[in-house]
Amino acid sequence: MTEQRRRSLIGIAASLLIGALVILAGSDGSTKVGPIALFAVCGLLAYAINWVVFVPSNRAKTEHYYDLTGSVTYVTVTAVALVLSDNLDARAVIVATMVVVWALRLGSFLFRRVRRDGQDERFDEIKADPLRFFMTWTLQGLWVLLTLACALAIITGMERRSLGWVAIVGMVIWVLGFAMEVVADRQKSAFKQNPANAGRFITSGLWAWSRHPNYFGEITLWTGIAIMALPVLSGWRWATLVSPVFVFLLITRVSGVPMLEARAAKRWGADEEFQTYTRTTPVLVPRPPRH
Repeated sequence: MTEQRRRSLIGIAASLLIGALVILAGSDGSTKVGPIALFAVCGLLAYAINWVVFVPSNRAKTEHYYDLTGSVTYVTVTAVALVLSDNLDARAVIVATMVVVWALRLGSFLFRRVRRDGQDERFDEIKADPLRFFMTWTLQGLWVLLTLACALAIITGMERRSLGWVAIVGMVIWVLGFAMEVVADRQKSAFKQNPANAGRFITSGLWAWSRHPNYFGEITLWTGIAIMALPVLSGWRWATLVSPVFVFLLITRVSGVPMLEARAAKRWGADEEFQTYTRTTPVLVPRPPRH
């Protein structure tokens, strides 16, 4: 067995194990679908959708539908949770709406970007190896489950409470995070579409406040949903607070900031303007520009 194959198998096994633990925790106090907790149904569905789409994607050796599938998974899992839950309240409906709005916006944005660029460089080597490619689809299933954990705890939970000040705070934080992510993405897209900016890096708008304002918005909006979940969590369902922690670690330690920072340093590291930008602009948490 090659080292790469061993790593892929370990990645798949770890993804399934972590997912199983989150499903067990989230199922505590969940509405039932027959003998099965609805939270568990939603968790298994997150994996199943990605595995189904993996088959034709692997056959065609394409990653074009990877990000779109992630978005579809979020929307589908959330819709299933809504339809099969009992006694839906305002908190559940609002959170579900937040997730669907976010997923449709981000999924369409990423899909258009891949279609425009023709490929996603992350998959150049991965898609040539079926087992490694399958691992990435399995990890996407885990990504959806972990990110959605707090939202699913709200929607599928049997405990319902009226909206209070904690929920209002969570909603405000979500709106601020979502707005930052949308504005940052649009500013960068407009910058790249301007031929005069070819080969340059963006330092204007929100990007003058943070080197990754879109990622800060992403972390912020999922934190808002976690705050909304606080009043209705109990027992093992407190473990679903892994959601914002996971998003933070994924973005700051794994596939977000580290990859883009390394790519930017390789491309513009010797540029004095870039060095000044990285020295004076925070990596993640925004602050007013320093001149």
